[in-house]
Amino acid sequence: MVKANCLTVRAYGRQLDQLRAEASRIAQVNKIDWWIERADKGTRFCFEDAEATKSFALVCQSFAVPCLPRAAI
Repeated sequence: MVKANCLTVRAYGRQLDQLRAEASRIAQVNKIDWWIERADKGTRFCFEDAEATKSFALVCQSFAVPCLPRAAI
């Protein structure tokens, strides 16, 4: 089992598509896996690496998308 670092975001439509593209780019640069899960209020983006999660949080901040950190195993 892989330990994951997750962020829950509240984004929809085109904005969610942009975040998916950025998550894919970040994962590819860091050579790690990532995935998306549905959350009660939003979408959870999970990465295998904490540094990738931090990079994604900065992307969310630049897009003015609120995100909540949540570690998952």
